[in-house]
Amino acid sequence: MTGIEGNNEVMNSRQFNYPLERVFAAWTTPEQLARWWGPKGFTNTFNEFDFRPGGQWRFVMHGPDGKDYPNHSEFVEIVPHERIVIRHLNAPEFEATATFEHSDGKTTLTFRQVFKKPEVVEQARTFLQEANEQNFDRLNDLLAKLSIG
Repeated sequence: MTGIEGNNEVMNSRQFNYPLERVFAAWTTPEQLARWWGPKGFTNTFNEFDFRPGGQWRFVMHGPDGKDYPNHSEFVEIVPHERIVIRHLNAPEFEATATFEHSDGKTTLTFRQVFKKPEVVEQARTFLQEANEQNFDRLNDLLAKLSIG
């Protein structure tokens, strides 16, 4: 499910058939996060992952076309099993909030990106919404593999 909250926001939400603790762990365990973060075909190299408010997250996303995309973010807020707020510091600048809701053994994850410059999101909205859905697909695939193993 995707939605538009404002002219500088992109939001995606999906229900996963996995418990809240497992979905949250996939966000907070660097070895798991590196396996699913990014659109289809991307891989990651994490250089720093200091999971605490004020902590830095530096990584390189490797695109399927061979191009590298350096990323630098800062963790702003962490409420275990409820919310993670990340500030993406390099262009395009945005703040991302992941919220986690538990219901009957399932988890609804909502991912909202608020961009500093509305013109940036307007140019990339369709790509961002699709990329976030692919990200959710990859997260679901990882959760399925972890459930089997």
